[in-house]
Amino acid sequence: MQKHYLSALLLLFSTIGLAQNFQGVATYKSHRKVDLKLDDKNVNEEMQEQIQAQLRRQFQQEYTLTFNKNESLYKQEEKLEAPNPIQSGMQIKISQGSDIMYKNLKENRYTNKNEIFGKVFLIKDSLNKRKWKLVNETKNIGDYTCFKAEFSDDYTTQTLTSDGGVEEVTKPRTTSIWYTPQIPINNGPADYFGLPGLILEVNDGDLTLVCSKIVLNPKEEVQITEPTKGKEVSQEEFDEIRDKKSEEMMEQFRSRRGSGDGDGDRVMIRIGG
Repeated sequence: MQKHYLSALLLLFSTIGLAQNFQGVATYKSHRKVDLKLDDKNVNEEMQEQIQAQLRRQFQQEYTLTFNKNESLYKQEEKLEAPNPIQSGMQIKISQGSDIMYKNLKENRYTNKNEIFGKVFLIKDSLNKRKWKLVNETKNIGDYTCFKAEFSDDYTTQTLTSDGGVEEVTKPRTTSIWYTPQIPINNGPADYFGLPGLILEVNDGDLTLVCSKIVLNPKEEVQITEPTKGKEVSQEEFDEIRDKKSEEMMEQFRSRRGSGDGDGDRVMIRIGG
């Protein structure tokens, strides 16, 4: 552990002088493991495979992190929707979390512009400082030497059971990340930060984010603008609104199943925040 920490410090000190006016743009690609089984007699094995393939494609997204020494803006890049390959009429809607996330490390706060159920929210709150555990492992990502760190916590998911009920399940989770002191900023994708170097890879077991491209100190100065449009709420208030709306939609889904409404072929899946 000590050797690992000293190596990271040496790389950090060798580049620390660059940090005064440091800025850049990092591109990340996401992948998520999918193991979804629908307990429905009308969904055969072939259809299950088609659904999982469609979900995997939807989870393959590209994000950009625009950053300087103290601020960053993380957003998903827009792409054209592919036609739904499933012929059964089943539609799958995925909510994957934030649209635009602004972080201010100096002021220890963030603003997350998030649109759910047709309404735009501005979630403003303090940054959550994780207690990272440094791991004595290194690897290269592109031209950068990266060091490993881990964080353990619990997360809760809501599941619609076969009898139409809602079940909350809490599970342990270990998130591993790889950061490089060669890019001396205390930042990373999404809400990850807090290590002596830019985070280039995140893996929480299901979701993987990997940096595919970095442009440092581009000729044109990067623009980082905090989102301003939307209803301002705290993270706790937003979670309550989101969970209440999700429960209402699950109740509507149960009612349609009970009445035999054809809209029962429409499935909504919420992932993470």
